Amino acid sequence: MLSYRTDLAVERSQLLDEAGQRAQGYIKKQSQIDEDISVTEIEIVNEEGERAFSKPRGRYITLEVKGVLDEKEKIKERAAAALAERLKELIKFDYFLKVLVVGLGNEKVTPDSLGPHTVDKVKITSHLFRIFECDGDWEMANVSGFNPSVTGVTGMETADLIKKAADLVKPSAIICIDALAAKDISRLSTTIQVCDTGIFPGAGMGNNRKEISEKTMGCRVVSIGVPTVIDSRTLLVEAAEEINDPHVEKQIEGFIKSRQMDMIVTSTDIDAIIKEFSDIISSAINITLHPGIYS
Repeated sequence: MLSYRTDLAVERSQLLDEAGQRAQGYIKKQSQIDEDISVTEIEIVNEEGERAFSKPRGRYITLEVKGVLDEKEKIKERAAAALAERLKELIKFDYFLKVLVVGLGNEKVTPDSLGPHTVDKVKITSHLFRIFECDGDWEMANVSGFNPSVTGVTGMETADLIKKAADLVKPSAIICIDALAAKDISRLSTTIQVCDTGIFPGAGMGNNRKEISEKTMGCRVVSIGVPTVIDSRTLLVEAAEEINDPHVEKQIEGFIKSRQMDMIVTSTDIDAIIKEFSDIISSAINITLHPGIYS
């Protein structure tokens, strides 16, 4: 049986439904924000759910946004507001809130540059708290930003660098932004996933590193991801299913197993996708962390 690779909980849920498997270890809720934005929330509650989704228990919130690249009326503002409402559920604003925002990925590789581009647009305020010797504020959080690049560039483990930064900042929470992998190419320009379980840097690029989670960082970790790539094996699996011929499917399965199929593919308009979704995510983070400024 051929299998798909995807980092999206919502796609795992669809695959379970298509296979007629109904695991008891998760709760799924869906809602419609407006004609262009829908939300699917999946909460994995026990080991059965973890096995079914190949993910740790926790909340996985998926926003599906139509018309971003088509520049539908106020679509980025609406998407940012919808995302901010979900982030506010995971990170509660208070007078002493201190957050480290981390942009995972390699800025020089376009499909992997979502994190750094997003952090560059987040309003950083920690230096202001130091200058004015403030311990908190009711209008904005104490926010630091960090783009640790990737192990292939720095030679250092990304999770270790973030842990050192967290030890310096001592944040209440860490927000990580990273590229993900999907099975459906249409999701590369429509989907944002938020979860409270942490993240494995490089997952979307097929290069898993040490996890960044509450267990390893010592504080709450919320991750935000956008699928920017598809595994080449996934494309072959979908091609086999489209042909709907068991003989061809066996041939493709043998082809995949006999070769190191470690290529990834992306959309031709990936530059625009990175630009638009980094705008949306940074705006949502600013609304969440600085309510007195970005109300």
